[in-house]
Amino acid sequence: MLKSESALLILVPEAEPLIGHLRARFDPSAADGMPPHITLLYPFIPPEKVDSRVLNRLAACFAPFEPIDYALSEVRRFPAATLYLKPEPDAPFRALTMAIWQKFPETPPYGGLWPDIVPHLSIGQFENEAELDRNAKEVAQEFAAKLPIRANARSAVLMDTTPGQWTVRKTFDLKTRLSEDRR
Repeated sequence: MLKSESALLILVPEAEPLIGHLRARFDPSAADGMPPHITLLYPFIPPEKVDSRVLNRLAACFAPFEPIDYALSEVRRFPAATLYLKPEPDAPFRALTMAIWQKFPETPPYGGLWPDIVPHLSIGQFENEAELDRNAKEVAQEFAAKLPIRANARSAVLMDTTPGQWTVRKTFDLKTRLSEDRR
């Protein structure tokens, strides 16, 4: 039996029209209802252990952060496994991840598998480097004229999965900026 999981993410609906068909082909999480996203922290606390105290701590964690204007600027790859779009700037996403991890030290990013936090929007997961090489050229050519994808993160989400289906459990707004005429 597969276990339930949770993740904290920035959803990127602006990317769906351009990469949805690629994610459907190359990213198994897309078939499980995972929309285009930039991961802030995965895995997070198991869904059955997320209670109102955890949700309140998360809300307090996100509240001080400004919305993030960014662009998905280039196609990149992690060796032997993943093709992704790089957000610019990426520092605000790193700061969010570090803030969450500080409040929940028992949940290191990606289970502590990698020492560096690399914000990214996955396009595809591949079996091996040869498969990644074959598909990376096709994707890079397709995106040459379509990048950058401009986006704005105004909220983060907590998503839960029961085996086979990701769903949004809670949305956390980032701090709202004052408009020039309200200052």
